[in-house]
Amino acid sequence: MIPFNKPFLIGNELEYIKESVSSGKISGNGNFTKKCQSYFELNLGVKKTLLTTSCTDALEMSAMLVDIKPGDEVIVPSYTFVSSALAFVRQGAKIVFADSRIDHPGIDEDLLEDLITPRTKAVVVVHYAGVACDMDKIMELSKRYNFYVIEDAAQAIDSYYKGKPLGTIGHLGTFSFHETKNIICGEGGLLTINDDRFVDRAEILWEKGTNRSAFFKGEVNKYGWVDTGSSFLPSELIAAFLFAQLENLKMIQKKRKEIWQAYFEGLKELEENKNLKLGIIPEYATNNAHMFYVITKNQLERDELISFLKNKGIHSVFHYLCLHKSEYYKKISEPKELVNAQKYDQCLLRLPFFYELSNEEVKFITNSIKTFYGE
Repeated sequence: MIPFNKPFLIGNELEYIKESVSSGKISGNGNFTKKCQSYFELNLGVKKTLLTTSCTDALEMSAMLVDIKPGDEVIVPSYTFVSSALAFVRQGAKIVFADSRIDHPGIDEDLLEDLITPRTKAVVVVHYAGVACDMDKIMELSKRYNFYVIEDAAQAIDSYYKGKPLGTIGHLGTFSFHETKNIICGEGGLLTINDDRFVDRAEILWEKGTNRSAFFKGEVNKYGWVDTGSSFLPSELIAAFLFAQLENLKMIQKKRKEIWQAYFEGLKELEENKNLKLGIIPEYATNNAHMFYVITKNQLERDELISFLKNKGIHSVFHYLCLHKSEYYKKISEPKELVNAQKYDQCLLRLPFFYELSNEEVKFITNSIKTFYGE
């Protein structure tokens, strides 16, 4: 079986974990945490970054930082992972779900303005497959209507919008290093802070509501409980693994882009023949080769393709189920129709994609899909 995903080692992951243990400190905010955060601050050009145990934690910190309260509205795309909405629901927000674009699973920027009300506190934009949303349109609306923009860049490391790294354009950004992402450490995340107002408080939330970070920097002579927060810091073991991957980011990305291109070359004929559709990359965006997906004509065809590939020893998967149709959301609000999001829910199929996927395996997968449509 060719798996959908496979974790990998590429450099000094195990050596750095050993080094961390030998140092006598494996709890959070140690040497490797600082190395990772410095790397991101330098390469992303943001004011402050904080490693977290997951992208979900980074989103929860974002909800706290923009001071979401009961009655506030937060606009979120329906076609996304539950964390994009859950982090704000936990603070009491009412979620207003947005549809996807007709040509891409990302949020439809042109429909956003109709969803904004005087209670809109934030908009969460998800850069699906690492492909940028039109951030100029979104930030212009943010200025006009005075709401915060949180970039859910879970899939978007090393991806850009008009030359600017994703996760650095909105007020706050969040990344994931889950084992299915380009850069991995099992579970892990990052909060990027692009607004000075949030820097000091973010460190307090990160350190369980204490001013412990200020104490270690010598800014106060003792620390205590000063705000809300949680234990959002990852272990040094996670940070050590992550830093080894960051050292090899260029190599990882080069290989992933080669895999993506091989898929594209192998399947573009099927798109030309209108058997299926491939993902698009708008001219303002870059491709970080986070995933490769195809869009079938309908759900039955997708399910049959999944079964066909499974019989060939290939593990392919569908992706998100629309949040506005979820059991939880139906308990608290009347579901509405979001035509494009529902199309991706029913027709989008992700193909195996991981660093060690070979050219021969990609060719076998693409030929198997051609066989399916030939039959």
